[in-house]
Amino acid sequence: MSPTEVGPAGLAESDATAGPAVPDSTVPTPAESDETNPVPVESDATAAPAETDSVGPDATAASAATESDSTASAWAALAPISRRLSGPIALIGRWRSILRGDIARGDEPAPDQPAAPPEDESGWWSGSWAPDFYLDGYEDLTFHMPARPHLPEEGEGYLTATLVRAGPDRQPRAVLYIHGWNEYFFQDHLARAWTELGYDFYALDLHRYGRSLHGDELPGYAESVTDYFEEIDAAIALISVNHRFVVLNGHSNGGLISALWTSARPGKLVGLVLNAPWLALGGSPISRALTQAAGKALSGRVATWEIPLAEDDSYIRSLHRDLAGEWSFDLALKRLASIPVRPGWVKAVIRAQDRVKEGLDIDVPVLVVMSARSATPKQRDDPAITTTDIVLDVDQVARRAPQLGWHVTLVRLEGALHDVALSALPVRQRYFDEIRRWDLAYIRGRQTQQAALAAADDSQTAPPPAAAPTD
Repeated sequence: MSPTEVGPAGLAESDATAGPAVPDSTVPTPAESDETNPVPVESDATAAPAETDSVGPDATAASAATESDSTASAWAALAPISRRLSGPIALIGRWRSILRGDIARGDEPAPDQPAAPPEDESGWWSGSWAPDFYLDGYEDLTFHMPARPHLPEEGEGYLTATLVRAGPDRQPRAVLYIHGWNEYFFQDHLARAWTELGYDFYALDLHRYGRSLHGDELPGYAESVTDYFEEIDAAIALISVNHRFVVLNGHSNGGLISALWTSARPGKLVGLVLNAPWLALGGSPISRALTQAAGKALSGRVATWEIPLAEDDSYIRSLHRDLAGEWSFDLALKRLASIPVRPGWVKAVIRAQDRVKEGLDIDVPVLVVMSARSATPKQRDDPAITTTDIVLDVDQVARRAPQLGWHVTLVRLEGALHDVALSALPVRQRYFDEIRRWDLAYIRGRQTQQAALAAADDSQTAPPPAAAPTD
């Protein structure tokens, strides 16, 4: 299918000058005080106010066990979501931190760890870039959030996030990738595709996901989409030190988070690419209404209660190289088994989707790419598993996409999976080609046009040359 343009007519395709290479920099420690230092990171002053409805006390295991049959029936409406969203991440614990050097083996501190956090408990980066534990040739960096303590059931400590990059900075442009539910960054081919477009590539493992999941933390849990804004703020600030132009690329739940962050942070990006963003609940109108009602009713009392739902590993099996797919990833971080779905998280997603429905105000061009079709396979060998989106209702997402901002380009690809970048080779090549064309037309082309207009304004306002002296 051809792209559908929403908003003003597109600009003519043209490329901008790549500009000089930007040298790599060492991440400063919290003790440094230079004004350009992105560390420590504080919340953006222009941020939209956080949602005000709060989540109540956590339920104990005993109270969860005494939930009524009627409550369980209400949650049965969530079964389609559970079957489609196989959960992320097994607990990886302290051993991995020791292997990576984040925790000292002896009495001396790890070489890349600052001696102490900032006194005001603002977020801070731990030392300099270190080799990534999961991807050869990549580097990662941990962002500490001491002002974000664990929930009581998680034990002592605070949340962290992990920024991954594909080598030192070389370009004036960069892209930050935000993963989806049951995810972490492993898509090396995605990084290479962006690099070929002239972008330095970064990815962020959000707190309680992948590289950023530790100990007894509740995998994937959040009480608001805005919970992720602090770590995204920090990552964008750090990336922007060496890059004039930054694009955000979000997938699925990460696409929903990316859309709300971009709307709340005008002027921070030059573009937004969304890969099958979770802008709307799937299922019938009745099941969606039941899900919304149940999520909002129960989240105040039992926000972290594990909802007993059916599991379906069809999507993950269709991807993994050792099962039925072509991709290699860690099944401890992108799991076959379902992550617990919790009422507080369901409520957070519903509130975020409601905000999209009301209309966002994203101030940069947006590219939305998704499958042409959705399906609900009944068996593991159903061909639809490898040619459709079996996680989202793509028609509902397509209807919601124009609410994102003033300029939205929607592309639906025949044969695409839920993660379009993991589709069969011809489909994912089309996805990368759509990004390339969108980048040339609306990002580089827009910048070239703006530069030309600025040059024309300067020439018109320049003072006339001085008259030649006369005898």
